[in-house]
Amino acid sequence: MSKIKEFTLAPTGPPKDLLRCEVEHDAPALVLSVGGYTGNFFHEFGDGLVPLFVTANTVFPGRDFVLVIDGATDRWTHKYEDLLQALSDRPVVYVDHANGSHCFPSASLGLISHGFMTINPKLMPNSRTFLHFRRFLDEAYLLNRPEVPVAAPRSPARRPRLVITARTGGVGRVILNQKEVMDLAGAVGFEVAVFKPKWSTPLREAYELINSSHALVGVHGAALTHTLFLRPGAVLGQVVPIGAGWVARVCFEEPARAMGLNYVEYGIAPEESSLVEKYGRDNMLLKDPATANGGGWSAKVMSVYLKEQNVSLDLGRFRGFLEE
Repeated sequence: MSKIKEFTLAPTGPPKDLLRCEVEHDAPALVLSVGGYTGNFFHEFGDGLVPLFVTANTVFPGRDFVLVIDGATDRWTHKYEDLLQALSDRPVVYVDHANGSHCFPSASLGLISHGFMTINPKLMPNSRTFLHFRRFLDEAYLLNRPEVPVAAPRSPARRPRLVITARTGGVGRVILNQKEVMDLAGAVGFEVAVFKPKWSTPLREAYELINSSHALVGVHGAALTHTLFLRPGAVLGQVVPIGAGWVARVCFEEPARAMGLNYVEYGIAPEESSLVEKYGRDNMLLKDPATANGGGWSAKVMSVYLKEQNVSLDLGRFRGFLEE
């Protein structure tokens, strides 16, 4: 919260003690801060862009408003500019770079959230759903940009494309036998594409790859947020580490189903977890995670299951998963 700036609404007018307008807008403002979760791809969508879509369609269904954004870095602005332009035709006002005082006929401050990566149509005046958010992404990356050539349709004779999200480094939840998993997917019949997203990866590039693919598979983590780019009817296969069942469900399973995706889940066995080497097969952390963590999701629990744990997939089991 230290990165969230406090705003004060002030009236304007002729009296000397009131503010003078140096830039006057004829549309209302939607004011938000993006400083709190910048840098985490899942939270940038789940706590930022999805609630922004909800708020815009709730308060300004005609899309005639001015976005006033605080805390946006140049990297954030560049990454999400296509989405912002699709949300409103009016230029964005970035508080950190604005000169002079900007005045608006009215303003709405903050965002409306329906929960983790969720849009509840019962709370929307226009009954928007997560499928509408998915169509909004199409609008941003495809329909509203006719100058961008559309990729030619894939030949029906080509093998279905499976995108595998890859994690590297010391962040946890790395597939230790990724090369063998890729070879297995190819042998099963997929055209395999490995996707290693970085902060610098253009979202249009990610959209074009995943939107044209048939399935996305990966270990639970922020990279699975790219599931948003799968077309309805495609498949999300989530590899769920030991102890991550609840967070896997609310972060990705429920949104995937709301988007019209086919969701399948591969829950790893204790023998596939690197935690066995550290804690032993009979440790309660592996035998009964819910009891071991007291049913909560503290920073300590998250560190064990999400940061310490890597996976080595049983190729026999995983073949059956891929063949479903």
